[in-house]
Amino acid sequence: MSVPLIRAAGGLVWREGPAGVEVALVHRPRYDDWSLPKGKLDRGEHPLAGACREVAEESALRPVPGVRLPSVRYRVAGPGGATDKVVDFWSMAAVDGAGFAPNDEVDQLQWVRLDQAPAALTDDDYLPVLAAFAALPRITATVLLVRHASAGRADAWPDADELRPLDGAGVATAGRLAELLPLFAPVRLLTATPLRCVQTIEPTARRLGLEPAVAPVFDEVAHDPLGAVARLRQLAERGGASVVASQGGIIPAALDVLAHQDGVTVTDPSTPKGAVWVLAFAEDRLAAADLLRP
Repeated sequence: MSVPLIRAAGGLVWREGPAGVEVALVHRPRYDDWSLPKGKLDRGEHPLAGACREVAEESALRPVPGVRLPSVRYRVAGPGGATDKVVDFWSMAAVDGAGFAPNDEVDQLQWVRLDQAPAALTDDDYLPVLAAFAALPRITATVLLVRHASAGRADAWPDADELRPLDGAGVATAGRLAELLPLFAPVRLLTATPLRCVQTIEPTARRLGLEPAVAPVFDEVAHDPLGAVARLRQLAERGGASVVASQGGIIPAALDVLAHQDGVTVTDPSTPKGAVWVLAFAEDRLAAADLLRP
């Protein structure tokens, strides 16, 4: 009988130091190694939520995730035999923290310069994570481009289409988004006109205490990819993180234009309902795009 795959997640946590970017490494006394903070997912836990939880538990820092980094896969021994373990990683800015205190899992935390981190790590498996982060430009903004969640069938709705609400599955997805989107510490929310777009980010808005602004340029009925891209760039120029709720008839076209203009490869711009494109910007230029499924 095959042994189930072990899923884990963690973060490459960084800050601006006096001599450049520094990376947080943790020492695990059980293995006597220096590693990136990470750990196993709880049952049913989203990898991004698990990554942020593990970083907070092991480093006492409050991380704000950014770019998705390469996952690491390796073999581990267990009571049921050897199996594969996959660790998903995100870059994470260290915002603040309660102050590190040694515990059973991690007894030391050190900040090392990014260029010195490869030599400081015990395990070479994590070198691709460092290399991918080092290759990034300085990320100054994140735009979370959300396709509205499930809203039933358009042909079964008797009223105007813009008034079609989320169905039960859509409401559940909106609740899951309200657990993930605030991890990015968004400072502004925008939404297309249709009710289903507004309702998709309403739980997130309540949790953050922010009022969504209606932005018709993200309506699919307008089908203005160039206008949508221009607005995305404006949001990026303002810095920080923004959430934009839009529709399946405009997101792929806008993403195609944005990626082509900035030379970023997006293999498949199609966007399932309730999914989120995490768009990382260096100033107003797209640096990376990753699809996050809630």
